[in-house]
Amino acid sequence: MTSHAASAAPRLDDLDMTRRLGRTGYEAKLGRLQKKLMRIQQAYLFSGRSAVIVFEGWDASGKGGTIRRISAALDPRSFKVWPIGAPRNYYLARHYLARFMERLPPEGAITVFDRSWYGRVLVERVEELTPEERWRAAYDEINAFEKMLVEDDTRVVKIFMHITPEEQLQRFERRLRDPLKRWKLSYEDFRNRKHWADYEQAIEEMLARTSTPHAPWCVLPANNKKYARIAAMHEIVERLSANVDIAPPNLDAAVLEEAEKHFELPEPLASNPARLPE
Repeated sequence: MTSHAASAAPRLDDLDMTRRLGRTGYEAKLGRLQKKLMRIQQAYLFSGRSAVIVFEGWDASGKGGTIRRISAALDPRSFKVWPIGAPRNYYLARHYLARFMERLPPEGAITVFDRSWYGRVLVERVEELTPEERWRAAYDEINAFEKMLVEDDTRVVKIFMHITPEEQLQRFERRLRDPLKRWKLSYEDFRNRKHWADYEQAIEEMLARTSTPHAPWCVLPANNKKYARIAAMHEIVERLSANVDIAPPNLDAAVLEEAEKHFELPEPLASNPARLPE
């Protein structure tokens, strides 16, 4: 099996790390994107579609903050976030994709992976936790896995959030000085900085080998959190809504008939009982 990467895979060096977004523009765009996410979730729930959203990036790159803004807009009954850390012994004795397959969304649901199966070609590669022949084989395995998801009518969105080493160190310091954020900081965060060049090499190869037509990578400059959040959410909205009717769901005629006994319904609701006003 061979990898079929997209012809124009994104590269870290091509990013404009100075991109920024002010508070006023951020708040307005955030509200609009969250409303669109609500409509997308309803469309997926009633159509039986499903979606997987993958977040990868450097430590302190803003993955968690972005996921929280997405989560704030969605109903948890058909939305799930899986934070991924080191596998337990149970999964160490199984294929590395097993724990992700068990967490895939059911029909009608959307699932976010805060880190993912790409740990195989990132941390496991850099930290030499997996033999080279096995992590190299993972590029084709991952491409086949994601193609299988797409062919099963699951949208796959992959976001990589990139920051500079200088910005990362500033965020570590802010975490250290904030009592409510110190829990996010660990010795491993500092130790991993010693392998920055190795991780960059692993990231670039990951992007080149696994950005495919059916599951392309979106790589974002994330030195400015507001810009990165909006850019990530915009990518998710665009990918999940493409060729999908996200108009509000049909209203059951029996519900409308009963409601008319209690309420004086305005137009266009009363004249169009099959459709809620947008």
